[in-house]
Amino acid sequence: MNYRKLGKTGIEVSEIGYGAWGIGGKQWLGGDDVSSLVALRRAIELGLNFIDTALAYNEGHSENLVGQVVRDAGKKIWVATKIPPKNRIWPAAPGVGLEEVFPYDYAIESTETSLRNLGLEQIDLQQFHVWNPIWFFQDDWRRAIEDLKKSGKVKHFGISINDHQPESALDAVASGLIDTVQVIYNVFEQSPERWLFPACQEHGVGVLARVPLDEGALTGTLTEDTQFEAEDFRAWYFRDGRLKDVVARAADLDAATTNIEGSLAQRALRFCLTHPAVSTVIPGMRRNATVESNCAVSDLGPLSSEELAIMHRHVWLKNYYR
Repeated sequence: MNYRKLGKTGIEVSEIGYGAWGIGGKQWLGGDDVSSLVALRRAIELGLNFIDTALAYNEGHSENLVGQVVRDAGKKIWVATKIPPKNRIWPAAPGVGLEEVFPYDYAIESTETSLRNLGLEQIDLQQFHVWNPIWFFQDDWRRAIEDLKKSGKVKHFGISINDHQPESALDAVASGLIDTVQVIYNVFEQSPERWLFPACQEHGVGVLARVPLDEGALTGTLTEDTQFEAEDFRAWYFRDGRLKDVVARAADLDAATTNIEGSLAQRALRFCLTHPAVSTVIPGMRRNATVESNCAVSDLGPLSSEELAIMHRHVWLKNYYR
């Protein structure tokens, strides 16, 4: 496993991080706590040292599982979590004021709840789970960051950027107030490369690349006949014939990149890691086989310029979160 600097934090994180939404168990069905704990421990054995969870992942259940593993790890594992929007609206709705989403007292209370769930004295990286640029000049979020850091409850702070809106965080990145951004970045969604990544490199802000496999679309395992339970998030994400389009696009990408080392999922993760602004990718992993395959990507190294050019041609302008 290779490691990268997380912006100016001084932290070195594993190139492959652990996205812990799926182990929460409420929106991603088909897993179980025992398998999730085994997968988490196996990832740490393979050198992974960064886990991203959130209070909203089944109302803290993901944090509970992460805390169990981190406390027993026997070495430092960096933990990131998130303050959910008080109004429980993802992404942040246009025109909604900060007082409805991240009022000061609520940000403090949510952080304290996460600390209890994790069983830790300090959160290494706390994040706002949505973001709206109209909040930039307001005071509550700034005071919350300052006071949580001053109290020692939070070491570093970041923003999880709204779906497909990377430019919305540019003011925050340039302000020096945040240490990281979390953003959707994958072969299909390449827009962070234009403005966000250069800004992060200029200002020393770490980048967590989320949804690197487009909710499973880039794993190469989906078919037109794949079915999800009605309550599963993926049933909504791939609704209304979208699965057919996804399978066709993934097949085209697979065929075009068949000479690149690794499975389709591994190639997709390598794409993300090839950009120097990216600190870590955080795919979801609930089984040992997936953990081992994903963690092996770090040893495969970045794509060549020729390989990267091929993958860049497969950009796909879509937003399945609407």
